[in-house]
Amino acid sequence: MHALPFIFLLMSVFAGTAIAYFVGSATILGFWAFDQTRYLAALPQKVMSQLDVFAFLAMPLFILTGELMNRGGVTEALIRFSMSMMGRLKGGLGHVNILTSVFFAGISGSATADAAALGNTLVPVMEKQGYSRDYAAAITAASSIIGPIIPPSIILIFYGALLNTSVVALFAAGIVPGLLLAAVLMVINAIYAHRDDHPGGKGAEIPAFWPSLRYALPALSLPVIMLSGILFGFMTPAEAAGVAVLAAFLVGKFYGRISRQDVWESMLRTGMLSGAVFIILVAIATFGYLTSIEQLPRKLGELVTQLGLGPTGYMLMLNLIFIVAGMFMDVKAAVALLGPLLIPPAIALGIDPVHMGIVVCFNLTVGLLTPPLGGVLLILSTVVEIGYWRLVRAVLPFLIAEMILLFVLALVPDISLTLPRLMGLH
Repeated sequence: MHALPFIFLLMSVFAGTAIAYFVGSATILGFWAFDQTRYLAALPQKVMSQLDVFAFLAMPLFILTGELMNRGGVTEALIRFSMSMMGRLKGGLGHVNILTSVFFAGISGSATADAAALGNTLVPVMEKQGYSRDYAAAITAASSIIGPIIPPSIILIFYGALLNTSVVALFAAGIVPGLLLAAVLMVINAIYAHRDDHPGGKGAEIPAFWPSLRYALPALSLPVIMLSGILFGFMTPAEAAGVAVLAAFLVGKFYGRISRQDVWESMLRTGMLSGAVFIILVAIATFGYLTSIEQLPRKLGELVTQLGLGPTGYMLMLNLIFIVAGMFMDVKAAVALLGPLLIPPAIALGIDPVHMGIVVCFNLTVGLLTPPLGGVLLILSTVVEIGYWRLVRAVLPFLIAEMILLFVLALVPDISLTLPRLMGLH
């Protein structure tokens, strides 16, 4: 009887059912299988209390900001400015790709949005300049996951609100790991550039720096305004997201690339994405209610104690679990489903909650590059018109480097925690 919900859950997964439906349905079946149906009367109240979190308000607004910026001509301005800085280097367009992702991260906070935008714009340019399509697509995929790590990040807001961790501290903690990821990718690109004689270097045609900077300033000012307001306490993440929506609209008007139709389509897209997220949250809140009744987090904590896993051992085990989850699940869905169950025992072992948040989010974001269902790989293979498994092979060296960096971050908490401590946020 107790195995029935798990059998139903596995059948739903392999049938391709949306996560909100199969988690919600399996959980309701679980109430019946575990003879806990008497608690269902309080379910609506429990679910609404889980969703009544102020930080969740920022999520739809940041999604809307990203949608407006994607339609407002920002990508072109950022590429041009990045080219003015990196064009003289060997393999310059590869560095431009990475640097543009860093700038883009402070605007959209979405790996898939970054991959789609640069896949449409920068990959064709790289191919025309002499890069192979495989390499151009691979470096675009690898650099796009910088987006969810450098704030403002939708996934960090989601994690912080769901697991009662300071979103502001998570934002500060994500800056150094995100920049470190960019540096690692630039080193790999430089190695490939000299090995394969990529274009760039002396004599390359590049835009003038100061005109490019002036043109890109409106786009570059947006993350500065948001992050300074959040990190120095002038604005909450929700207030900063509201300012970001207005600023994104004004930037689009400045570039003359945004219309009423663009605004309407951005709002529709935001409504669809936000609705999908909150349906998942309702299902996960239902699951969390059942796990609390059955005291699963406590039992899991006792199991960890019995196994003799210390903080380091449990952290490594968690990383392996989340890597496997990231191969099959959406990032937010994996956080929502596994986080409330697996994170509390980690905190009980003394692992810092902010450090844990950065490691988990970095881990699952790397999952966007892992087969068989890597979201970034699926988007780029479609946008760039390259075979999925061909792209997997091309991105593998970058993926290995990012996995190594993930375990370094997991084992050295100071990488993510130094900046929040210096700013008094931790």
